[in-house]
Amino acid sequence: MNHKTVACEVERLLAVIGGRWKVLILRELFTGPKRHGELRRALPGVSAKVLTDQLGELVLDGAVLRQEQLVGRVRQVEYSLTLFGERLRGLILQMHSLAMDSCEQLRRTPEKSRHVSQ
Repeated sequence: MNHKTVACEVERLLAVIGGRWKVLILRELFTGPKRHGELRRALPGVSAKVLTDQLGELVLDGAVLRQEQLVGRVRQVEYSLTLFGERLRGLILQMHSLAMDSCEQLRRTPEKSRHVSQ
């Protein structure tokens, strides 16, 4: 059995943004902090569990900050970008620009359920 022992740094970075919804979650957080419900409404098609899992991975990877606040008797959780998450903005915008400039060369399209027109 051949096990990979050395991880490429680019591969590690792609793992941070490589989830099905992660880039879209980050895109929503580019406009400012959001609560879980706000993110769910902004991302039609994502389940609460998947959103929670993807946010958890982004928190674990240091791209998103999860802050809990007690408002009266209600605990509210808000998600925002960390400095690393803010740095991902430039990368994601460059990827978007490259994709837009290279539309004709891109042979594959994502599944229809991944992108909902707004």
